[in-house]
Amino acid sequence: MLGVLRRDIAAVRDRDPAARTNLEIGLCYPGLHAVWGYRLSHRLWGRDLKLAARLVSAFVRVVTGVDIHPGATIGAGLFIDHATAVVIGQTAEVGDDVTIYQGVTLGGTSLQQVKRHPTVGDRVTIGAGAKVLGPVTIGHDSRIGANAVVVRDVPPNSVVVGVPGQVIARSRPRSKTTPPDLDDAILPDLVGVSLGTLQRRIEELEREVTGRVSIPDIRPSETGVWRGEDFSI
Repeated sequence: MLGVLRRDIAAVRDRDPAARTNLEIGLCYPGLHAVWGYRLSHRLWGRDLKLAARLVSAFVRVVTGVDIHPGATIGAGLFIDHATAVVIGQTAEVGDDVTIYQGVTLGGTSLQQVKRHPTVGDRVTIGAGAKVLGPVTIGHDSRIGANAVVVRDVPPNSVVVGVPGQVIARSRPRSKTTPPDLDDAILPDLVGVSLGTLQRRIEELEREVTGRVSIPDIRPSETGVWRGEDFSI
């Protein structure tokens, strides 16, 4: 257990550039406090001290804003950054070296007393506001984009964006030794790419049929800024 606690501290130091010392991390990081509170409540849960486990869990939720059911299974090195409004359900399973940002839910989609929460593989990053719902499996080394809603299995080495979540295979697969995948600003715009492709095909067809293009060229500039009378505000 002591080794697991040390690894939890190391996870914060490795994945938060604002972290300075182990003492500061131990005293000032509610995400770490939530993980340690879970580890205590999980031990009580495993010894059939269910009420005591739930009381510890409830106290940790009030103090940190993180709700982890003591029945969940969580590996070493979990880092919950900013630690606000994170929910991890009873039958959830979380692997090693997982990073979770604020507003994430690992929730259930059934009222039956069965496996109803997600299974998250090792070295997965789940972006702010993302929801992973149901007994789905998130493969190792995957990244769930901010605000994505995942309701189906995700293969290893994938990126998920959108609502509902769309799975994208990585062109550069990650390995166990690759640094944590934390840059949530690098996410593809699948809808934008699809609409852009469709618009170009329409333009080509109009040129072939009429020799000109009648639809306005509505698209962002090279800087990514949209302009035009259709967007007057």
